[in-house]
Amino acid sequence: MRAVVQRVSRASVAVEGRTVGEIAAGLLVLLAVAPQDTVREMRVLADKLVGLRIFGDETGRMNRSVRDVAGSVLVVSQFTLLADARKGRRPSFAAAAPPEIAEPLIAEFCSLLTGEGINVATGEFGAMMQVSLVNDGPVTLLIDVADGKVQ
Repeated sequence: MRAVVQRVSRASVAVEGRTVGEIAAGLLVLLAVAPQDTVREMRVLADKLVGLRIFGDETGRMNRSVRDVAGSVLVVSQFTLLADARKGRRPSFAAAAPPEIAEPLIAEFCSLLTGEGINVATGEFGAMMQVSLVNDGPVTLLIDVADGKVQ
């Protein structure tokens, strides 16, 4: 699993001109699921995100989590994060899980965040989406999870 995590002032995702998910301050998570991923990887990532201290405290130091600042999370599935572009001009997406594996795991990930008291918005799985965001900082992290551990 691979996630691109961006601290945002606001973010939204639209499908065919209609907004399907939107948050104010919080995290935008672009998420790709690999075929070997399980609920265990979703739990590891959810736990990491809820406690990740990348929001400023009163001195401006990154010392607060999305939970601490009562932020929200916008989760957008993005299988292209697992692309292999080492050969040729067309990337291979063979490392990404098929929809029947990825979609329920992403839904489980969102449920885990909600269970932690985080407000969650989502994109629309499998749709062509337009993502808008204001990256705050900018702060952008790449998080890989495999075999139940952050890599």
